[in-house]
Amino acid sequence: MILYVNCNAAPNGDGTKEKPFNQIGEAAKIAMPGDEVLVAPGEYHEEVSPLNAGTKKKPIVYRSEVSRGAVITGAEKITGWVQYDGDVWMITIPNTFFGNYNPYTTILFGDWLDQRVVSHTGEVFLNDKSLYEMDSLDKVMNPVYQDASWDRDFSKHTWYSCQSDDGKNTIIYANFQGKNPNNETVEINVRPHCFYPAEEHVNYITLSGFVVTKAATQWAPPTALQDGMIGPHWSKGWVIEDCEVSHSKCSGISLGKYRQQNNDNKWSNYKLKDGAQTQRDCSFIAQLDGWSKETIGSHTVRNCDIHDCGQTGIVGNLGCVFSLIENNHIHHINNKRNFSGAEIGGIKFHAAIDVIIRNNHFHDCTRGIWLDWQTQGTRVSSNLFHDNCMSRDYLLKKENKAVLGMGEDIFIEIAHGPCLVDNNIFLSERAVKLPTQGVAFVHNLFAGSISAVGRGVKNGSNTYDSTRYTPIHVPHRTEITGVMSILHGDVRFYNNVFVQQKVRQGLLDICEEDHDGEWDDGNLVAGTLTYSGYMKEDEWKNCFAGYCGEGCEVSRDRYYMPLPVWTGGNIFFNGAKPADIEEDFTIDEEHEIKIELVEENGEYKVKSNYMSFLPEAKMIDSDTLGMAFEPEERFETPDGEDIIFDTDFYGNKRTGKVVAGPFC
Repeated sequence: MILYVNCNAAPNGDGTKEKPFNQIGEAAKIAMPGDEVLVAPGEYHEEVSPLNAGTKKKPIVYRSEVSRGAVITGAEKITGWVQYDGDVWMITIPNTFFGNYNPYTTILFGDWLDQRVVSHTGEVFLNDKSLYEMDSLDKVMNPVYQDASWDRDFSKHTWYSCQSDDGKNTIIYANFQGKNPNNETVEINVRPHCFYPAEEHVNYITLSGFVVTKAATQWAPPTALQDGMIGPHWSKGWVIEDCEVSHSKCSGISLGKYRQQNNDNKWSNYKLKDGAQTQRDCSFIAQLDGWSKETIGSHTVRNCDIHDCGQTGIVGNLGCVFSLIENNHIHHINNKRNFSGAEIGGIKFHAAIDVIIRNNHFHDCTRGIWLDWQTQGTRVSSNLFHDNCMSRDYLLKKENKAVLGMGEDIFIEIAHGPCLVDNNIFLSERAVKLPTQGVAFVHNLFAGSISAVGRGVKNGSNTYDSTRYTPIHVPHRTEITGVMSILHGDVRFYNNVFVQQKVRQGLLDICEEDHDGEWDDGNLVAGTLTYSGYMKEDEWKNCFAGYCGEGCEVSRDRYYMPLPVWTGGNIFFNGAKPADIEEDFTIDEEHEIKIELVEENGEYKVKSNYMSFLPEAKMIDSDTLGMAFEPEERFETPDGEDIIFDTDFYGNKRTGKVVAGPFC
């Protein structure tokens, strides 16, 4: 059955074509498996909460009749602004306007959020751009540029809110920098979600072709209910496709998590246990609560334009398992930098088990992808990354570093793998941050460095051991088989191209002090050199040879030393440097390699001369890569099938001569 919705229809419709509903939520209350909710173009000012689940064979489909013609917004247009003083205007809004959720009294809160900066979930928008919240009226009256912002020129557009003396009204002051807000489009966000079921396990929902924007979402750490403008809310089999998702206060799409009783933001609330411990507890509690491949995950996010969200484009912990993220454009994430914390990126996933992230375009994010903990069976393939490392020169200040972080194209943190990274293009000056193990890099183009190798395992204690132990899972399942610290190593590099690009002096300056840091090494040299000193496989295995019984002098250190590293077929240009354990590699000191990213007819293409200088390489497959050490799981498909790397970035087959890099 098709249920029709049109925001311009008369009230009391019945969902027929002749008498459509005028709100999507009306259809969401009655839609059943196999039904399609067809939504006419227009703005839908509502929080849609699907009531019923579909089935795998009969999903419930919510479809915009015209692609991106139907807009679900968490904001309301506000008129009647009164000039307060100069460029500053004010509006008084009765608190009854907000119902049971007032974003201007709701503080951003949660684990791993920088709590020193007080922010609300509310936002003020001028012509689809969000203003910068200040903590005093004086800072609105006398605005200064926010040096941490990636959009510094707009950062004098500011706002501040407070409650009236009687507590009945919200007062908002905003500096519109010379514009009259009554002649412009000014909105404030008022709803915490746009398309999000109130209950868990509303399975097999498809959301297709909508614009979803401007929700007052809460900070989304892995130890809390992870809010998003769109979210399955702990369910299975959602498809989010062909949507434009933008201007969430925090996260655009959330693929997890659920609210755990007595373990929701426990670090921030309870304070006596560290966040690493409460995060580890999340996985065990989830198992007890029925987290499994049969009940959770297997979502698809494809062909979406996701941008201008404050925390993440897509976030997920536990609920993101077995999902597919493909053909999305994810950009301008966390560019305002008016709040910060450790859960930020174009994509931020914990427990990315058998997740496929392919054919996406990441740029102008403070970090492209962050895979944190329990990355097992995940494949990151054929993605384009650029301008994800402090790309504006004015950001390159030492005093900004603590606020900004360094950023990179992809960050993989304390996971045991296997994680496969193949056929990607990494063009940011910092390509990969790698305090982890169990990763294979195959046929990538690196124009930036690999940093933080051998670091990032301790959790910041000055005196006592604070090693972080992360869970290991049954291959292609959620069940936990144990926990272990990160030994480092257990990494493979095959058929990659490394090109050293010129690094901005400002970036060199702010990385200078990181050489001995626990969380970073400040490396800006392209290549595998940061794995120098690691063992090859034979050398490592020799440490375990022979009898080791009573009186044996062989130390148990061998069980805790770094794991070996495997290499082959890599090529190094422009001074990119190999590790001292590289095998079957090429250093080209003869040719100067140039890389240019150009846009042609809306598509980005990489132009470079390096293809002319590539020697023949060997075909790589799952047998070459073997298995990740801790889970004893092969680098293979989620179905357990072997992989042959015979397809390039564009999907072309590698026939005849095989060469390094993502192109054939």
